[in-house]
Amino acid sequence: MKWEGQRESENVEDARGGGRRRGIGLPTGRGGLGLGGIVIALLAAWVLGINPLTLLGALDGGAPPAAQQAPAGDSQAQDPAYRFVKVVLADTEDVWTAYFQRSGQAYEMPRLRVFRGSEPTACGTGEAAMGPFYCPADRKVYIDLGFFDTLRERLGAPGDFAQAYVIAHEVGHHMQNLMGTTEKLDRARGRVSEREMNALSVKLELQADCFAGVWAKLSQRGKGWLEAGDIEEGLNAAAQIGDDTLQKRGSGTVVPESFTHGSSEQRVRWLKRGLEAGDLKACDSFSSGAL
Repeated sequence: MKWEGQRESENVEDARGGGRRRGIGLPTGRGGLGLGGIVIALLAAWVLGINPLTLLGALDGGAPPAAQQAPAGDSQAQDPAYRFVKVVLADTEDVWTAYFQRSGQAYEMPRLRVFRGSEPTACGTGEAAMGPFYCPADRKVYIDLGFFDTLRERLGAPGDFAQAYVIAHEVGHHMQNLMGTTEKLDRARGRVSEREMNALSVKLELQADCFAGVWAKLSQRGKGWLEAGDIEEGLNAAAQIGDDTLQKRGSGTVVPESFTHGSSEQRVRWLKRGLEAGDLKACDSFSSGAL
């Protein structure tokens, strides 16, 4: 990706100066939604025999005290990974603002908070081990930049566009929140079986993948900043974080009814769908038979 020199978002908060390291804890409350959280949460669930959906935010809880933002030093502010996140977020702002304007609507931009170790959120305590996630309650995307190392070194998904896909996926969850989709899913909790809830969670995640693909298509149309191999990097990342691939890596056993994010094949297919269509109308993963 030719991202150097592009506009950087002003909606990024750098809390790395105040990060704390402690044991793994996952967001609770109003459903912290995370693409990266699957990496540790699902593996832990299979080992410990815990429902993965519960680990990924199905429990209710109160909002934590507001976090104090620590000023970042010059070296941290110029960190290429940090600047990259700001550039990608800025482009999602540009793409979605223009997209919503074409239909006479306003796009409410999310904020993105970079932290280190752990971070209080309106969905509970976020931990670095979870990877990136979105909290609907405070409308923020959270990310510890160390996840990019995990994506590259442990999950076999290197490349700038693989990282951009992760960010765009979380912004996709923000759009679902704005559209009321997240609230509808929350209302289903407790009214449907665990298996049905898992299936709804998969549909939510696949739609966010499709949204990420639409963003990439429209972004490339406007900027032409993707290079040879970039799309393949994103598709590979989607494949590496499929539930079946992670289950094989973690326990060697695949349990489809426990899927909460979708299989590798599904994730790749829905990302491709967005990439090919360039239109949110192609992303209705909730329709009967859509999967």
